[in-house]
Amino acid sequence: MKHELKLYCDTTRLSELRNFLGDILEDTSLTEVDQHQVILAVEEVCANLIIHSHDCNPKECIDLTVKKSADLMIFEIRDFGQGFNILEYQEPDISFVMKSKRKGGLGIILVKRIMDKIEFETKANINICRLFKILKSK
Repeated sequence: MKHELKLYCDTTRLSELRNFLGDILEDTSLTEVDQHQVILAVEEVCANLIIHSHDCNPKECIDLTVKKSADLMIFEIRDFGQGFNILEYQEPDISFVMKSKRKGGLGIILVKRIMDKIEFETKANINICRLFKILKSK
């Protein structure tokens, strides 16, 4: 099954994203905690794109496609903003982040820990990030 959402680049629209994902994830074998974690991971990637690649320009958008099978979910996020390869991201030293009381910088670590696989590609001027979550049988 395939679900699609066009998300305009305004952080106030992130609640739309959470509702969209919540409705899809409700009908999976994921626990409620796992569902919330997946929503958090997808939201983190989308929020980073909205803020850093699109400067919160509500005239621009990103596209999310969710493909769901019996044992796997794929969240494909496409945008036309400045590219960011999540796979090349260097994780900060968490103890340094805590000592410096710096805000931000930990979301990508969460995404990598929550999702089972991440792919990133750029085709022409389109950036594509795929997040994979394996589903356990009910």
